[in-house]
Amino acid sequence: MITLSPLNRRRLRNFRRNRRAVWSLWLFCLLFGLSLFAEFIANDKPVLVNYRGEWRMPIFSFYPETAYGGDFQTEAIYTDPEVQCLITTGGVAECLDNPEDVLAEAAGGTFAGQALERGWMIWPPIRYSYDTISNDLAGPAPSAPDANHWLGTDDTARDVLARVIYGFRLSIFFTLVVTVLTSLVGIAAGAVQGYFGGWLDLIFQRMIEIWQATPQLYIIIIVFAILERSFWLLVFLTTLFGWTALVGVVRAEFLRARNFEYVRAARALGVGNATIMFRHVLPNAMVATLTFLPFIVTGTIALLATLDFLGFGLPSSAPSLGELTLQAKQNLQAPWLGFTAFFTFAIMLSLLVFVFEGVRDAFDPRKTFQ
Repeated sequence: MITLSPLNRRRLRNFRRNRRAVWSLWLFCLLFGLSLFAEFIANDKPVLVNYRGEWRMPIFSFYPETAYGGDFQTEAIYTDPEVQCLITTGGVAECLDNPEDVLAEAAGGTFAGQALERGWMIWPPIRYSYDTISNDLAGPAPSAPDANHWLGTDDTARDVLARVIYGFRLSIFFTLVVTVLTSLVGIAAGAVQGYFGGWLDLIFQRMIEIWQATPQLYIIIIVFAILERSFWLLVFLTTLFGWTALVGVVRAEFLRARNFEYVRAARALGVGNATIMFRHVLPNAMVATLTFLPFIVTGTIALLATLDFLGFGLPSSAPSLGELTLQAKQNLQAPWLGFTAFFTFAIMLSLLVFVFEGVRDAFDPRKTFQ
């Protein structure tokens, strides 16, 4: 059982009294939690298949068409009527020629006078993945929202809702990873500068000024023009240029607090510098640090969207909210693309800002909520 100190209990109580932050946290956790199970919500593969009494989960495992009595060694296309007929009838060979006729005759459980070992499939609510090309459109892509595509399709006939679900998960995961890494590096650098000061602080400041003058966006574009785009390479480059955001505020707090009485007393008692820095001084700098976190989070999401909009972000095969925004710009005759991109970013950013504002106010001893 976790026991909270009186100070942390007061912080938790203050956060709970901030109704806007609490509701935003619950709603964000609900949306992000659902997106973590995107494969069970939006997929062009069944969640569960029963074929001749054998249980299979195609969303996790590779099954060739031959595993269901087909002809090809490639992965089964479960939206294909032939594959559906093979699974339903237990592998009747006639499915490869006339799947509709076989299914109609086998509706009663028999085909050509023989009993069938029927199979079945459980599909996700949305039968499209983020990269599924829809062949059931009534008109040219992008198509308007309908019963099959609740938010319509983009200009390559991919389901917009499925791409939003996967893109939301990818954007939040990318933002959380980058925010944690940049915060750890920035807080550590600012703490060292502010606590020790002197020549170390002076030299470090000049290096940071030079580093901040480097055009981050151009460097990322140049690197991706040379190397193959990847998620973790983008995380590395974003962290490499983003860690300086918190250095200034943490440095200022440590410069202010390093000569306080309790710090000097700890030094006199022989307490180590690392213990003083991160156990005694850092908690006092957390309010100022948390004040900047919403800007880092929203800036990271905006940077990812900008790079994807320009075509220098995540790999082209990845679900991208920035790429959806680009399609909205290029297809003004399809307003559902623009509305979807706008409301997705607006809801995501608003919830994150409200949550971090609540955390910041909970750490601030001057803030109280009735």
